[in-house]
Amino acid sequence: MKIKSSPAVRVIIISAVVMFLLSLALLFAAQVREDNNRYITIDPDTIDLVQLRSPEKGDPTATVVTSLGQFSFVLYPDKSPKAVENFIRLAESGYYDDTFVFNSDSGVYAGMGSKERSGELAADAAGSDCERVPRELSQDLWPFKGAVMMMNTSLDRTFSQKLLGGGEYYNGSRFIAANTIEFTDDMKKEMLDASDYTTITDVFIEKGGIPNFSQQMTVIGQTYEGLEVVEALSSLQAKSNGYYMNPDEDVKIISVTIGEYGSSTAE
Repeated sequence: MKIKSSPAVRVIIISAVVMFLLSLALLFAAQVREDNNRYITIDPDTIDLVQLRSPEKGDPTATVVTSLGQFSFVLYPDKSPKAVENFIRLAESGYYDDTFVFNSDSGVYAGMGSKERSGELAADAAGSDCERVPRELSQDLWPFKGAVMMMNTSLDRTFSQKLLGGGEYYNGSRFIAANTIEFTDDMKKEMLDASDYTTITDVFIEKGGIPNFSQQMTVIGQTYEGLEVVEALSSLQAKSNGYYMNPDEDVKIISVTIGEYGSSTAE
């Protein structure tokens, strides 16, 4: 049931990775990035890539059971407190039960958690509190393979921000599980040559991921079990509905359970 990316998709991915390289170079050259009307300092000497560590007993976790299998990820409430709180509240209320995997994009990632098969928000949900969570970005969290990220839902901008850039991004209930782009040898060389600080680039090359999503969405967790399910969910036979790559056959979330690592519900 896998779908291969078209030449057009590969061109888009390569172009996006080039943009990532430029952005990464600027991040570490200036050690600053403007987002959500504030500055986020990027300090290479203090970055703590927590996603590379195995979860420890007692860490908060989520297990997503789908009609194709289940995957579990550790949550980072200390890094993305508002988004994690919103996700936990929705999961414990049963919101995600019987929701759709609505986007399976060429083996790169899967979008899920929508009550609509199309992936769109219901008309009465767009302005609700659970869809208006301010985006949280961290120098310690990146879209490596297995990362779980909350999708951006809206952007508030003043007239001057529309002209000059900036604004306040929000996320909500729908989330993404990252698989990976294909890293060709030429792409790897370009990535390594483009950055004086290669630690993050090295992780992308070794572990996989989606570099062009870097510092664009709130990362709430990292998959530690069931990565093969994430791969399968991102590689479904699908076709575009104008917004998302909708799976040809319905794939649903059966439940999302919040637990602690080391307990019977989390392992």
